[in-house]
Amino acid sequence: MTVALRSLEVALPGTALAQDDVRDVFAAQPGLGRLGARLVAAAFNASGIDRRHTVLGEWGRAEPAGEPVFFDARTLRILNPSTGTRNGVYAQEATGLFVRAAARALATCEGVEAADITHVITVSCTGFYAPGPDYHVVRGLGLDPAVQRYHLGFMGCYAAFPALRQAKSICEATPGATVLVVCAELCTLHVRTSGDPDTIVASSLFGDGAAAAVVTGRELDSTRAVLQLDHFETVLTPTGEEAMAWNIGDNGFEMVLGAYVPHIIDGHIVEALAPLLAHDPGLRARPYSEIEHWAVHPGGRSILDKVEAKLALRPEQLVPSRETLRDHGNMSSATVLFVLKHILDGPSAASGERVCGMAFGPGLTVESALMTKLGATGAPVPAVEDRAALGDVPEALDTGSRAGR
Repeated sequence: MTVALRSLEVALPGTALAQDDVRDVFAAQPGLGRLGARLVAAAFNASGIDRRHTVLGEWGRAEPAGEPVFFDARTLRILNPSTGTRNGVYAQEATGLFVRAAARALATCEGVEAADITHVITVSCTGFYAPGPDYHVVRGLGLDPAVQRYHLGFMGCYAAFPALRQAKSICEATPGATVLVVCAELCTLHVRTSGDPDTIVASSLFGDGAAAAVVTGRELDSTRAVLQLDHFETVLTPTGEEAMAWNIGDNGFEMVLGAYVPHIIDGHIVEALAPLLAHDPGLRARPYSEIEHWAVHPGGRSILDKVEAKLALRPEQLVPSRETLRDHGNMSSATVLFVLKHILDGPSAASGERVCGMAFGPGLTVESALMTKLGATGAPVPAVEDRAALGDVPEALDTGSRAGR
């Protein structure tokens, strides 16, 4: 059976932040000191990011309904709410992003209707609530209440690949199954100011966003490219457990992102890819650059630089990752799906081009995926933005930032 990702769409909150403006705010925080200010400038300037999105209207200088909670636009001070307060905003804001991304993926999936969805897998590591996002996706899209639901929580930046792997397994085990996979992360809820280098690097990288995919083994006609899901592998590097972690503190989730992470990836990426490429002896014997497309999670610019150099990839092969980083920052689990959408929507010389995906997360864990891009067979369907063709997304699901208004 061939299992394919047949639709992939994204959603972003309404507040966009220019990286230079955020850098200047962080550098001016009281108590940071001269060294801290230099570290902020260095981290933000080297990030490869132009802008990020956030659910927090306060950061966009929106006038809060009451006292500011996360950012005081009058004094330009970053505030430090409790974990409970941050998670409360997650519960308020996450549902809209989950449902909006899922609605778009379903609307653009040819031959699939809401009644065809048999399983829902949601993914997030930036908050918790119950009934969870899996429940709200079912309710928000009017899916069958008997749809089987799963939630992958707190796995970090690599979690989209385990979700797609599980979707593939479900489709292989249950002929006729159609799985909706949705990742949504509200990373900016946990941004904080500090002179700690790890905290500064995290503050320079993370943004908010969501992405959703429809996966099925059903044989359907397609007028746009789809991704055949071939193989997945998981590898734990022998070092790096302390270099990347995600802990719950009293004032939000605390990201540990050590400066040594790119060096760990550089030292172990070849052995991490070996089990994946072993599935296809023809690929294993070729230079990495002969695999047409690379969907590398842009955990940071230095990580992409290490991957490109170690695998001797052509610069254009990392354009989807670099442009995703530039335009949105690191959105944790959703990010690599943005990269895959870039590849799916881009041109191909021929049907059957291979795609190698990689994402890195706590552990240090390397999740990898081998896919095949299958070309379109007819005229393109309307883009999701063509509301006249697809119908408007319900206003209740069109989440601008409400927090801090």
